[in-house]
Amino acid sequence: MPEDFDSGDAGYPGARPAPPASSTLPAVASTRKAAARPQFALLASVFVVAACGLAYELIAGALASYLLGDSITQFSTVIGAYLFAMGVGSWLSKFITRDLIGRFVQIELAVGLVGGFAAAGLFVAFAAHAGPFRVLLYGAVFAVGVLVGLEIPLVMRLLKRDVAFDELVARVLSFDYLGALAVSILFPLFLAPHLGLVRTGFLFGLLNVGVALWALYLFRAQLARRMALRWAGAGAFALLVAGFIGAGQITTVAEGWIYADDIIHAETTPYQRIVVTRWHDDIRLFLNQNLQFSSKDEYRYHEALVHPGLAGMAAAGTAAGMTRGQPLRVLVLGGGDGFAVREILKYPRVEAVTLVDLDPAMTRLFSSAPLLRQLNEDALNSPKLHIINADAARWLEENDSVFDFVVVDFPDPSNYSIGKLYSAPFYRLLARHLAPQGRLVVQATSPFYARLSFWTIVATLEDSGLKTAPYHALVPSFGEWGYILASREPYRPPENYAVPLRFLNAATTAALFEFPADMTRVPAEPNRLNDQRLVHIFEAEWRHVVR
Repeated sequence: MPEDFDSGDAGYPGARPAPPASSTLPAVASTRKAAARPQFALLASVFVVAACGLAYELIAGALASYLLGDSITQFSTVIGAYLFAMGVGSWLSKFITRDLIGRFVQIELAVGLVGGFAAAGLFVAFAAHAGPFRVLLYGAVFAVGVLVGLEIPLVMRLLKRDVAFDELVARVLSFDYLGALAVSILFPLFLAPHLGLVRTGFLFGLLNVGVALWALYLFRAQLARRMALRWAGAGAFALLVAGFIGAGQITTVAEGWIYADDIIHAETTPYQRIVVTRWHDDIRLFLNQNLQFSSKDEYRYHEALVHPGLAGMAAAGTAAGMTRGQPLRVLVLGGGDGFAVREILKYPRVEAVTLVDLDPAMTRLFSSAPLLRQLNEDALNSPKLHIINADAARWLEENDSVFDFVVVDFPDPSNYSIGKLYSAPFYRLLARHLAPQGRLVVQATSPFYARLSFWTIVATLEDSGLKTAPYHALVPSFGEWGYILASREPYRPPENYAVPLRFLNAATTAALFEFPADMTRVPAEPNRLNDQRLVHIFEAEWRHVVR
């Protein structure tokens, strides 16, 4: 058989021979076994390339969510662009008419390099402001999608001479879907949290190149003179191994460009990217690049969050209709850094605090790192505190405990997964856990920068049947920041504070509930689960601020 055997679709080396004479049956059986091995190898490669293809899609979506926010929009547009590109690749595959095995190897090398380096390249490009990030993102997604779209049609054409069409489609699609299933399970549970997005990209790039090298070995007789492919395969493998080993350094360099201060802790969890920075005595926490606190002024934020609502209850209780001296049970939703708990524990009447935070990495970090324990005064190790790592809404549904005071300290409603925690159904669920004379307080973004968002949260709390008392405080790191107290009874500010505070006193507290003209209430509809309009409003308002 000549070297360029695969003219047209005759791309598989074990083409079906004419029926043999009976004397040659042992040789035919041996030939069929030899042909079966490449068939199985190609089907196994379908499993690998399907896993790699979905992995690149998930990495691009997750990276876009980390860097741009609004996870549903990012995943939706990335998936749509990727599937369209795969369709383009499948259509282009019909123009490959010769040297199918060689083309398959070339495509695997290309998708391994482009897909493997995509996450690292995009991360560095975003950090270095190297051009419009969205153009680079969707350009990379489209390039990988086209290459992945070429893979499966070529494999099917390589196999079709020896496998019946119905059997061929069943086998190829079965292996394709199994590969997608495997990576969809591994990505959130192991790959993203333990390897990170950049190193995971290099890992799957190595798998694609491994398929190419495997094909070079299986079909070495037909590709004996294609030394350039062997050298290209070895070079691609070496580059990806170097990238895998150096992924940590790449991430560190890129994040060094993003964050102005020195990074003292960084990790990726199944839920978010946690980065802690330090400049002299200023410690800052970023979640998915969004600033959560600065140690220079976090006391302003947390004193305003906790004390206007808790002080009167914890001092005498008469304002809330409670018996003097009655122990208080407090619930904190979010607030895994322990600062709200620190403020709550200043009151001796607080008997027990339950902290529900989704990410165990957050509570573990702020209960173990000496510098962070110093900032929160070791609040997360208090014997009065019970930490639960769970989704707040699910925990509230499964638990029937009642609390005197509830602190809701979630991140801003920048995506739908968080937006549901600012919805009317969630607040109605939360109200069922509130004691008859209890109060809750919600951090509610900025009434200055996100005015409509703030008053939408007020309207949502009122829609759940609670009376509200909105207020605001100046936190230099954030600007004017908003909070909302809610209860079944009208709110009365405390006459004094019985605990030492750095920011609040009775006089300044009264001023917090006064809104100047540029922050006064505007008409707003409640945020409901079926549309989550708050997420759209918040994104539009803050996009305007960033610009």
